[in-house]
Amino acid sequence: MHETAAGTDPEAAADAPRPAGQPVFRSATAADVPALVELVESAYRGDSSRAGWTTEADLLGGRRTNPAAVTEAVGHPEGLVLLAERDGELVACCQLERRGDRAYFGMFSVRPGIQGGGIGRAVLTEAERLVGEEWGVGAMEMTVIEQRPELIAWYERRGFRRNGEFSPFPYGDENFGIPQRSDLRFVHLVKELTSDSES
Repeated sequence: MHETAAGTDPEAAADAPRPAGQPVFRSATAADVPALVELVESAYRGDSSRAGWTTEADLLGGRRTNPAAVTEAVGHPEGLVLLAERDGELVACCQLERRGDRAYFGMFSVRPGIQGGGIGRAVLTEAERLVGEEWGVGAMEMTVIEQRPELIAWYERRGFRRNGEFSPFPYGDENFGIPQRSDLRFVHLVKELTSDSES
């Protein structure tokens, strides 16, 4: 089980005091699926998501994920779902999947009421450390709905860059939500992970 304080050396984490409010990370198990589904839905869909800035409620209705999809991500042979907990409460998560010399970063969710407090940056930093140091991959990639410029800008401030690729939105597949507009598509972002990169 992977569990460290954010941004620390895993061997030193057990001995080092953790700053107040600093999340603890671990890999999700099947028992975490219901809580993960609730977290992801709260961050992206419905009225509860409007308390945070990651909401997609104006772009998409319906569900953001489902237990089957989260179970698949948790049990993926080439990946994991990273949980961030604070005082025993699940506050954030992300999915990581090894894809050759890159790692895919997805399902990034932070509980709406605490967005903007640094938890998201801590999760991203830990994800980059994990895939760079433990998996030995050289880059992390993701897709973001193009109509989320503020979210794309957040990633760009943290070293991600558009690579010029786009993917179509899967219209007609309600597993991805119910689109509220006809021009949705995904933009691809990539960050090269080097020993001197700043997170």
